Amino acid sequence: MASIRLTSTTLDVIKVLLASTPDNPAWGLRICQEAGLGSGTVYPILERLLKAGWITSRREDGEHPGRPARTYYDLTGAGRINANSALEARAARYPGFLGIAPQGG
Repeated sequence: MASIRLTSTTLDVIKVLLASTPDNPAWGLRICQEAGLGSGTVYPILERLLKAGWITSRREDGEHPGRPARTYYDLTGAGRINANSALEARAARYPGFLGIAPQGG
């Protein structure tokens, strides 16, 4: 599995992918909205994650009247492990990164 550069924007995309479920899958526009990023940022990140083997993509099946078919993105098993490790490493370096305030003491 290839390694990728884990920028803060890449980690924002990864967070959306980690939060997706079979009932609420990650797809392009949803990832853009939830990560707060434009499509010109998100789609190159998704391409890098695909090439690195962290995610897979699949086209929407069935009817989707009034809009184009969506492409859904899913973390692979190894991608999920790498994603969780990357987020934990970033959170260790930057307390509060995951939206949890560090405890003072």
